[in-house]
Amino acid sequence: MQEINEEKTENAKKELTPMSEQPADERRKNFNEVTLGYTKEDALVEASRCLACKEPNCVEGCPVNVDIPGFIKLICKEDFAGAIEKIKDTNALPAICGRICPQETQCEAFCVLGKKGQPVAIGRLERFCADFDNKKGGKRPEVTKSTEKRVAVVGSGPAGLTTAADLAKMGYRVTIFESLHKAGGVLSYGIPEFRLPKKIVQQEIEYIRQLGVEFKTNYIIGRIKTLDELYDEFDAVFLGTGAGLPNFMGIPGENFSGVYSANEFLTRVNLMKAYDPAYDTMIRRGKHVVVVGGGNVAMDAARSALRLGADEVSIVYRRGEDEMPARREEIAHAKEEGIIFRLLTNPVRILGDEKFNVKAVECIKMELREPDISGRRSSVPVEGSEFTIPADVVVIAIGTSPNPIIFKGSEGLEQNQKGTVVADEETGATSKFGVFAGGDVVTGAATVISAMGAGKKAAKAICEYFKGK
Repeated sequence: MQEINEEKTENAKKELTPMSEQPADERRKNFNEVTLGYTKEDALVEASRCLACKEPNCVEGCPVNVDIPGFIKLICKEDFAGAIEKIKDTNALPAICGRICPQETQCEAFCVLGKKGQPVAIGRLERFCADFDNKKGGKRPEVTKSTEKRVAVVGSGPAGLTTAADLAKMGYRVTIFESLHKAGGVLSYGIPEFRLPKKIVQQEIEYIRQLGVEFKTNYIIGRIKTLDELYDEFDAVFLGTGAGLPNFMGIPGENFSGVYSANEFLTRVNLMKAYDPAYDTMIRRGKHVVVVGGGNVAMDAARSALRLGADEVSIVYRRGEDEMPARREEIAHAKEEGIIFRLLTNPVRILGDEKFNVKAVECIKMELREPDISGRRSSVPVEGSEFTIPADVVVIAIGTSPNPIIFKGSEGLEQNQKGTVVADEETGATSKFGVFAGGDVVTGAATVISAMGAGKKAAKAICEYFKGK
């Protein structure tokens, strides 16, 4: 036993196993996936670094409570089929999570190896297992015998998909209502092909469909049916509609031709397939593109614009790099591809020609104040520091809010001043009895995995609700 511990300790000292990527000068010209995943040999080497802690803190950092030491142990035994089954016990979207979850601030942040070195690459190992399973055709899930209870899930993004999958496994009859023509929510329309191939998204959705979940697309709740009508038809309702209404800055020139919200821009790129030359998607392919914002959505928009043929793409952000909410990996990839970062800079107006086409963005330099009581540093303008950046396309990526259409014709659902639904943090229960909510429609724009975590809590709470607890 001592020899095994010594071997584990020795393996743990090794550095993180690198993952192959497309070279930056090649990938900036295509929409193929940037990161190429682990080989079998890579996965075995990286899995061997895990110490198999008796009290695995990494699981505490996972919003969907994946048995991380359990599936890594199975990888070490080369039981990849068993590993993916272990993951799918609690996570219905492993190929997605392995690619886009911010593991560095969640499960990997709790890995004990990270205290003195590099944590185990949990996300990369999860992706390996999911991709291995998909290549083998995937095991068809067992369908639980249905009860008479019916649940309507509004929205097919990460929160809705997770809630639906968990409820289906419990034996409930679930129908997902999606407003767009393809399921997936932000996974389909928001995240670019080079980060999350749409084939992967559809494979994950097909797994949930095989669990017995029914999908109704092109179905807008608030138009075709009100929430109240849905409530009368089903035994419980879950709202996972996300935050699809874009926010704007309110500066002059935002109505000019060539100004996009990040939502519209990325929807045209992803769902409407502007990335694919075979599709004649209407989108302005600017030569000088300015993206306003510092989150993952801003990185996605900027890197997509570059791949659409832009000569120069700038990210304009009013704070510094340390304050940027985007993942460090996404920032690094953007820099490698040649995206220009104009930090401590804020747009004050968009300039155009007589035909209202964008010509430039007028900006002002900013400086950071000392952190406030919350620890956040506000930015203030530097007087007399105005300058302009040439631009023929501007993308505003400063956040989103819930779309109010979902609430039309319904009563009794409490919302706060920001338009998000008021729901219990642990159960997703809303002010309307039998209606639950989770994800961005409750929290505002957040991560995919946090929405999935909310979906799992709501599924459990709905089950308890049916049992009269």
